[in-house]
Amino acid sequence: MSFVPVPPPDESGPAAAAVEVAPAEVEFCPACGATEARLLFVATDRLFRTTQELFQVVECRSCRLIRLAPRPRPNQVWRYYPREYWYVPGADITSRLIELYRRIVLRDHVRFVERVLACCGASGIVLDVGCGGGLFLRLLKERGHRVVGIDFSLAAAGVAWEHNGVPAFCGSLSQAPLPAASCAAVTMFHVLEHLYDPTEYLRAAHTLLHPNGRLIVQVPNAASWQFLLFGEHWRGLEVPRHLWNFRPQDLEILLDRCGFEVVRVKHFSLRDNPACLATSLAPGLDPTVRRIRMVEESPRAAIVKTAAYFALVAACVPFALLEAACRAGGTVMMEARKKP
Repeated sequence: MSFVPVPPPDESGPAAAAVEVAPAEVEFCPACGATEARLLFVATDRLFRTTQELFQVVECRSCRLIRLAPRPRPNQVWRYYPREYWYVPGADITSRLIELYRRIVLRDHVRFVERVLACCGASGIVLDVGCGGGLFLRLLKERGHRVVGIDFSLAAAGVAWEHNGVPAFCGSLSQAPLPAASCAAVTMFHVLEHLYDPTEYLRAAHTLLHPNGRLIVQVPNAASWQFLLFGEHWRGLEVPRHLWNFRPQDLEILLDRCGFEVVRVKHFSLRDNPACLATSLAPGLDPTVRRIRMVEESPRAAIVKTAAYFALVAACVPFALLEAACRAGGTVMMEARKKP
């Protein structure tokens, strides 16, 4: 199906007036099968500038799932993932500062997972899907947990092994070399929105989990205040790498269809929510954005910009806490267990 660019509406953001998209221009909604959708906006890769192509972000008229339509083809989508997408720590002062910051904010994730493991009583490994460079798993390993990572990127899996000392392999979760019921927990932080078929991964996780094990998933929240404020400029949208934009109810329905029931919902992430807001406000300060864009800057300028970004993140914490308290945080994290 060919992509037909559609001019954006006069109003911006997800609250824009509905613009009908002809059935020939949209795919069937994978959630409900409907063909009618409304155009929210047209966007490009504002964040990393891998392309100048325009992509439609639409909302299903029936179930209201927000998605790219049409999605990039599977053999084309990887062109939008730059080689620098997976973080590899450097030896300079700026890299050490970033690594320290990541260690601090990741403790929020580590504590959440440890509480889950303590409550569920399941035995086995912690499998992190989309593990990237493996720092999260390293922090868990340092606290005595058995861990394994999986990522589509061979480079990312290599960093996990070599830099963080955690076992990781490259491939699909459905082909993971692990026995059924061997995992006490399967974590998916910002994974589902990238997948052509999220149900495939969720069903694979269901097979790998111990009967008392827990699935922990986190996605950007399309029902957040941040999305309402920034629309196509929201960091969590990340066109065209994010194929889906889930609201909490979308994620609950998806988990239910794959044999899970939600145990707990968390609306605040110290790692993600304030940083998502800060990057939406000033993407040019974000160290990740600057690295991927390959911005030329002196060591002094890099330190100043990075320090300014961290200060902006700190300033965004009160807003991020407020929206999370109102169940409209920039991300949503769910703990789920197998249905009886």
